[in-house]
Amino acid sequence: MGEECEIMVREFDPSKDLSSVEDVERRCEVGSSGKLSLFTDLLGDPICRVRHSPAFRMLVAEISSTKEMVGMIRGCTKVVTCGKKHSRNGKSNPDPTKPLPVYTKIAYILGLRVSPSHRRMGIGLKLVQRMEQWFRENGAEYSYLATENDNYASVKLFTEKCGYSRFRTPSILVNPVFAHRLTISDRVTILKLTPNDAESLYRCRFSTTEFFPRDIDSVLSNRLSLGTFLAVPRGTYTQDSWPGSGKFLSNPPESWAVLSVWNCKEVFKLELKGASRFKRTLAKTTRIVDKMLPFLRLPSFPELFRPFGLHFLYGLGGEGPRAANLVKALCAHAHNLAKQSRCGVVVTEVASREPLKRGIPYWNSLSCAEDLWCIKRLGEEYSDGSVGDWTKSPPGVSIFVDPREV
Repeated sequence: MGEECEIMVREFDPSKDLSSVEDVERRCEVGSSGKLSLFTDLLGDPICRVRHSPAFRMLVAEISSTKEMVGMIRGCTKVVTCGKKHSRNGKSNPDPTKPLPVYTKIAYILGLRVSPSHRRMGIGLKLVQRMEQWFRENGAEYSYLATENDNYASVKLFTEKCGYSRFRTPSILVNPVFAHRLTISDRVTILKLTPNDAESLYRCRFSTTEFFPRDIDSVLSNRLSLGTFLAVPRGTYTQDSWPGSGKFLSNPPESWAVLSVWNCKEVFKLELKGASRFKRTLAKTTRIVDKMLPFLRLPSFPELFRPFGLHFLYGLGGEGPRAANLVKALCAHAHNLAKQSRCGVVVTEVASREPLKRGIPYWNSLSCAEDLWCIKRLGEEYSDGSVGDWTKSPPGVSIFVDPREV
């Protein structure tokens, strides 16, 4: 294809673009020979991974003369915490020792694709620039994206051509769903919170966490959110004696932990391709043994070589010396929920320095130690306020990963 092709970028039209989008997605899914590659099935909805955000958009690129689609990009905007401050105003902050969140409007780029036969023509850059134009028009101060550290083409495009900076490197932790249920310690009680109780707890304890969404209530009440679960030492509370988040937070136990579960299975499915026959046979054997002898509680490799669903754990946090052990119990509970839903894996993403990380079970072979988040400030006319330029801020201990953008 000659370099003189004129490329037009326009709004995605679901009434006529579905088959073309799927074709581009298929052409982009080219794994390395002999290497396992992960592919995504969007279940016929190209916007599914941003659809639940407050505002979203999808753009496509096509050759003007032939109307052949050669690229696409998705984006969304929301308001999140970018820092914290102390207020001397007793009305807005009754407890002056407790910091208040500083919010900013941020945009997220997801699912940039350019057909392999049309790369190195500036199409990716043009799609990003058009999406950033929409971000600015909607008042976003920052734009960010997640990409693999070893996706050199993507990293080069965003850091060298689009002006993004390397920002955070959270860990993606993936644990298989076994054929047997996981045992939860009898020293732990797990309570399911109502969305209102969950919102109160999150806003009180985690609203100053980086990337915490201001519309956390919309996240928790979404149909894809399967619930928020609180782990406490046995004997502290039961489901019947639960007093509500307000009283709980006024006199919490020495240790506690919380997390929420998001049902990605209803949004998209994944599939591992490129496995050898030996690996497939070995994985199948572990599942057979696990299913026939569940009392042995052997770790088995689930069926990931066909489309499988996942549950995503978000809002993970806790306090106290036993918090990591309570997180482990919550992860076992989440595993058992995923088993009931016939999911293949349970996934979470946490800051690389997250202290509760040691309580999260995961397989190294399926996980990513350092996911790369890149960020860009969209305009210099914004006030620095009490945070300054967020792109230059040091990483915090924890991070809030919005399940709507998984």
